[in-house]
Amino acid sequence: MENFLYCKIEIFIPDTHLSVLQNTLRGVDAGHIGNYDSCLSYSQVTGCWRPLEGSSPYIGKENAVTARPELKVEVTCLVDKVDVTINAIKKIHPYEVPVINVIPLYRTSF
Repeated sequence: MENFLYCKIEIFIPDTHLSVLQNTLRGVDAGHIGNYDSCLSYSQVTGCWRPLEGSSPYIGKENAVTARPELKVEVTCLVDKVDVTINAIKKIHPYEVPVINVIPLYRTSF
């Protein structure tokens, strides 16, 4: 991500893990904007999936799509702290393979 100072990280996670995620993000200085830290936003969404054989944990029924509420959390992060932030999130995330999107931000304010 050359020439970008900040990025937005999107994390999909159960609402039961929001407070531990906030503490984890604070620990790696993600969400630090100006004289504020722990800045993030979240919205409730519905996650859908169909578990395949060998998934761990196996959540759902065979050959059926499961839908459950989860949170989409967005936080700003310095590009040079992305790897540290993602590794910290993976340690506390309950999903086998967490959905974590990283989007470069051209500007963080106008």
